[in-house]
Amino acid sequence: MTVATPHQTSPVPHTQGRFISFEGTEGVGKTTAIERLCARLDALGIEYVRTREPGGSTFAETLRAILLDPQTDITDDTELLLLFAARCDHIAQVILPALARGAWVICDRFVDSTIAYQGYGRAHNDPEVQAKITQLTAQFVPRQPDVTFWLDLPIEEGMRRAGKRGAADRFEQEAMDFFARVREGFEACHAAAPERIVRIDAAGDADTVSQRIWQQLGMS
Repeated sequence: MTVATPHQTSPVPHTQGRFISFEGTEGVGKTTAIERLCARLDALGIEYVRTREPGGSTFAETLRAILLDPQTDITDDTELLLLFAARCDHIAQVILPALARGAWVICDRFVDSTIAYQGYGRAHNDPEVQAKITQLTAQFVPRQPDVTFWLDLPIEEGMRRAGKRGAADRFEQEAMDFFARVREGFEACHAAAPERIVRIDAAGDADTVSQRIWQQLGMS
């Protein structure tokens, strides 16, 4: 089981933590980008917690296993509620305590993925489903990321990369048109919050993509 991983060093002075999320469709290189950023934070002596959604806390990781299992057969509403149950525990147990002590939180996916995958991928941007997501977010998500990096890549390239990772999970098994809608969802999130969400061209090599991220954070 993988839960949030805290990294404590001799931290450089900073008064408050930063909450940074990474988003994107399958195979865009989020894991590599996060690993590179965490290595940079280590080098700078900044305490951080690396985490993910769904998951991050012990209980949320249990729900993650259910949500990603190809054998899981649940309704779209059940999936949405399980995601928010996991998120609610993750925020309370991991994210808010880390930020309160001044650590950075580096999170692989957050609410924007729910909007994109459940709101667009599953529900074709149905207004009633989007309203449910908005209501659940308002009720159970007291803190949004300070910065969100949307790693964007053509769907075909991302799925080609994802196919090299091994057996597909429950979401990765979806058809190409599902992921086209998911990408549309991320575009909509970016348009709605351009001051928070930074689009990163993920087509370059890992060094190039990481440099683009560091520049946005003032760490280049």
